[in-house]
Amino acid sequence: MKLALQFGIILLVALAITIVPGGGPALNGLLTVLILGFFVAIGFLGYRLYRENRFTLDAMEERTRLVLYGSIALAFLTFAATQQLFGAGAPGVFAWLALLGLCSYGVYWVYTRVRSYE
Repeated sequence: MKLALQFGIILLVALAITIVPGGGPALNGLLTVLILGFFVAIGFLGYRLYRENRFTLDAMEERTRLVLYGSIALAFLTFAATQQLFGAGAPGVFAWLALLGLCSYGVYWVYTRVRSYE
């Protein structure tokens, strides 16, 4: 019952934002703030991971470190170009998914390479 009440409150707030005059720009502003907060949180997490694993990163081979940093940079560029890629239609969406898949594979490759006992 409590979950249904909380869900109902969220629905009422969403309804109020969409019905109230000027709610569209206010909603866009709120979404922009939430997206920026999300990316700041991801940046802070990356900074913390860097600080905690600095020795491991310094001990990596140059090629492995290049693949890791390149994958992270490509992921940021892909997220930055999301609107343009999605605006290109289906080929843009497939390109977006392919780029993120490539980034994920690069990070996975680095992870398996660092964890192996060669």
